[in-house]
Amino acid sequence: MKGIILAGGAGSRLYPLTLVASKQLQPVYDKPMVYYPLTTLIEGGVREFCLISTPHDLPRFRQLLGDGSAWGLQIEYREQSRPEGIAQAFRIADSFIGNDPVTLILGDNIFYGGDTFSRAFSDFSSGAVIFGYHVTDPERYGVVEFDAAGRAVSIEEKPKQPKSNYAVPGLYIYDNSIVALARDLKPSARGELEITDVNVEYLRRGSLRVYTLNRGFAWLDAGTSSSLHEASAYVQTIEKRQGIKIGCPEEAAFRRGFISLAQLTALVDKLPRCEYREYLANVVAEAQR
Repeated sequence: MKGIILAGGAGSRLYPLTLVASKQLQPVYDKPMVYYPLTTLIEGGVREFCLISTPHDLPRFRQLLGDGSAWGLQIEYREQSRPEGIAQAFRIADSFIGNDPVTLILGDNIFYGGDTFSRAFSDFSSGAVIFGYHVTDPERYGVVEFDAAGRAVSIEEKPKQPKSNYAVPGLYIYDNSIVALARDLKPSARGELEITDVNVEYLRRGSLRVYTLNRGFAWLDAGTSSSLHEASAYVQTIEKRQGIKIGCPEEAAFRRGFISLAQLTALVDKLPRCEYREYLANVVAEAQR
């Protein structure tokens, strides 16, 4: 399974913050925003990544993440010169995907709680997988409608009259047929290659599976100033109360077996004196007991 992190766009909803740095490089409490989706995919077992962003912002992502080898990963970078919809990512990254299945995560989506994602990754064999999350304002999102047996029967993008309260968050899993499907996809009336049109096609083929995320699960879209602040407050509260860190790629890579304890220790030794280093030092100490 290969992973795409879509971290492009103008970030206009976060103006003037995005005059300084890309939306996905903004801090969410104590870490850059992109750490959170990266960690989610590492926890799902993904090791090969393609990060897509603007030509202006790609050098900053390279400076932050490098080639991923320090975390046992492989990270490459592709330019999105003009945003033309989420599904455009599959065209940009087609040679990266090759003949493999692929998961795409939006760089401003933060997830926490439960084991639904890990089960979805481990159970995946073919077709497509998306998720349904209960929201109060479904008209802002792609919306999944279910029948009485809990099967998905329709998906609509930003409907004026939603048929359910289940929105589709920004994490998608596809088999390799996504490459041809995205190549043949026609732009919508908005002029974009819609991810909802991709999901509708998999549904039409009878090969779409939808996992509903339970009430204990948190999905945070940190794309506006207020939601960015709310996400930071949420992460701070969880980390302080539970004594764990959300969105820590070093720890996720270690627990997934992508790096050894010795490699994690070496990473910690290179970090400056800070709370982040103290946390990882505690992870090392706990593993050595």
